[in-house]
Amino acid sequence: MNDSSWGAPPQAGYWGPSDGGPVQGAAPAGPAYDAQYAQQTRPMPIVPDVPEHGGDQDDDRGAARVSGPLFQNPPAQPYAAVPQNPEPMPDAPQPAQSQPPPPKKTAGRDLGAAIGVGVGLGAVIIASLFVVKAVFVGVVAVAVVVGLWELTKRLEERKGIKAPLVPLAIGGAAMVVAGYARGAEGAWVAMALTALAVLVWRMTEPPEGYLKDVTAGLFAAFYVPFLATFVTMMLMADDGAQRVLTFLLLTVVSDTGAYAVGWRFGRTKLAPRISPGKTREGLLGAVAFAMAAGALCMQFMIEDGLWWQGLLLGLAVAVSATLGDLGESMIKRDLGIKDMGTLLPGHGGIMDRLDSLLPTAPVVWLLLVIFVGSG
Repeated sequence: MNDSSWGAPPQAGYWGPSDGGPVQGAAPAGPAYDAQYAQQTRPMPIVPDVPEHGGDQDDDRGAARVSGPLFQNPPAQPYAAVPQNPEPMPDAPQPAQSQPPPPKKTAGRDLGAAIGVGVGLGAVIIASLFVVKAVFVGVVAVAVVVGLWELTKRLEERKGIKAPLVPLAIGGAAMVVAGYARGAEGAWVAMALTALAVLVWRMTEPPEGYLKDVTAGLFAAFYVPFLATFVTMMLMADDGAQRVLTFLLLTVVSDTGAYAVGWRFGRTKLAPRISPGKTREGLLGAVAFAMAAGALCMQFMIEDGLWWQGLLLGLAVAVSATLGDLGESMIKRDLGIKDMGTLLPGHGGIMDRLDSLLPTAPVVWLLLVIFVGSG
């Protein structure tokens, strides 16, 4: 498009409407042009740059305007100087909004169901423990078999690992009975035979995955039934029922102290990558509660036991129970699950209750043998 298409001859110094600069090739100014277009054209006033958002000012107030017949605009008014950094208008006071109350801490489970199931299990264990010892051995064997079923099921579901359940269940029950009948020697023999049965049983299937399947089977045999044999080995002593009850009480008291103190005062995480809910304050609570309970149990329940031995026993139980809980939490995190099962409302599965008991059993058995003998 040429210059004449705008409807007026261009003039030197005239600023075009689109590019903001002087039109190239404009005719020189003269009397003829000045007389005819004196009222139509005028130099554009220089307006300082205006920030994009000048406080409460509208954005289009800083735009340059050109008046004349070409734009059909009314005569422009002179602009006042706009400061480069105008002071922002203070915000209008907002009405105070009430903040919602902080959420209350919860246990994360059905606490009523958890207490009810715990009381029921305790009643069954105590009744079998003090009525007929063989019945208690049967209760331990059933818990071991169910725990093995939960563990192998989760391994297969989450990792595709097929640990042989049949030899594990039969060998696990045999280990518990052998520990009660023949002591440590019987437990070790049953463990060796169970491991051999796992190796042979897995040979009936294709060789793919053989190594990981039998490795998981050996781990399960040691983790669940072999550690549980130390509970029935405690039962062999003359005061075996009191020893097993001491073991159970100290473990439960340790868990309760950790929960109560950690829920109320817990601030510093103990192992956030493994179990974010556990705190150092909770561990201190577990130690304090278990040591107090240990002193009472050793003084009044264990024959020839002394209160200071109970302090050491309680400390060892608190540490082993916490490590056992963290160990199973590590397994569950690797599997990507929260609970090993759903058999016990408010608790999860059997393995979720055995996590702190299993590694604590050999610790209590050994310390009781050192303090008061095998009985």
